[in-house]
Amino acid sequence: MRASAIAAMTPYLDQCFANPSGSHRFARRARQALDEARDLVADLCGVRPGEVIFTSCGTESDTTVLLGGSHPAAPVLQGPHSEASGLPTAPFLVCSAAEHHAVLDPVQHLGGTVVSVDASGHIDLNALSEALNVSTRVVSVMAVNNEIGRVTDLSAVAAVVRRYAPHALLHSDAVQAACWLDLGEISAAVDSLSLSAHKFGGPKGVGILTLRERCALRPLLRGGGQERDRRSGTQNVAGIVATAEALRATVDGRAVEVARVRALRDRLLNAVHRLIPEVTVTIDPELSVPGIVHLCVNGVESESLLFLLDQAGVCASAASACASGAMEPSHVLAAMGMDTAQARGALRLSLGHTTTEAEIDQAVIVLAESVGRLRMPVRS
Repeated sequence: MRASAIAAMTPYLDQCFANPSGSHRFARRARQALDEARDLVADLCGVRPGEVIFTSCGTESDTTVLLGGSHPAAPVLQGPHSEASGLPTAPFLVCSAAEHHAVLDPVQHLGGTVVSVDASGHIDLNALSEALNVSTRVVSVMAVNNEIGRVTDLSAVAAVVRRYAPHALLHSDAVQAACWLDLGEISAAVDSLSLSAHKFGGPKGVGILTLRERCALRPLLRGGGQERDRRSGTQNVAGIVATAEALRATVDGRAVEVARVRALRDRLLNAVHRLIPEVTVTIDPELSVPGIVHLCVNGVESESLLFLLDQAGVCASAASACASGAMEPSHVLAAMGMDTAQARGALRLSLGHTTTEAEIDQAVIVLAESVGRLRMPVRS
């Protein structure tokens, strides 16, 4: 977490630990802090305050809009229901094959359409146009891929969706975007986006969902009527205040930070190419955000490599952090058409606002030594 975010939230953990839905003075102070945080987040995301919904995480934000969002002209969740689950079947949900599981799994679970991606991980626009029709309710395409860092041309996606599915709600999982891209530009292209606070220096357990006022939403959580009846439950005031501050700091420093981290990313890649043979950069760095470096190390298994890196103090993953513990093959790399042998050596390195040149240099040395150990022939 950013130090300024911790400082911002601390008073609401002890001095003003009140429910913002109450009527007494401490509740009113909490409500004021909540409203000010909402105003700030809305401004930073390029939307109106009433279009901001606070949730518990990016996954909840994604699920909320997938199951409950639509344009008024095409109300969502009006379709045949599954007797087994009580949930609607949803051939009217569409997403890309490279989405985070928070989007991909609900779409597949409800019988939606998954659209192919090209070799760089970008959604196939021709395939997308063929998947859409006037009955399509929600289309979800991520702004930045969480594994390989691929940036999506959301304006191009929006043009296709508006032409072939004029009543559909266009959503973007923008969880990986806040540190690197202008959220206002993303909001201008889509109807809804999801963010997760811990990706930009805020606390874990706070998510953001923006939803244009023209779009209807059937809430997943009902009860107290918080968030304008769109997400009931007592708001996490301390976490939301910290989230707003973290996002402010991120946006204010983004231009400088993007340039700094890009230089670190280039330093990392140059050193990898110089010190480690037979390493493939998964996609052109110019197509990705600077904070994600995805490599495939030939002749090495990711699981063994990650173990050695961890032993030497280098934190890395083979896929997304949410999936790396299971050590399952990456669905993103499979969707891109990468062969299994190459995908076995997948490695994702993440850079951020705390990363230094010294850490980059040390990480490359450790990586080179670890790869060398794993490639060393075993003597009989």
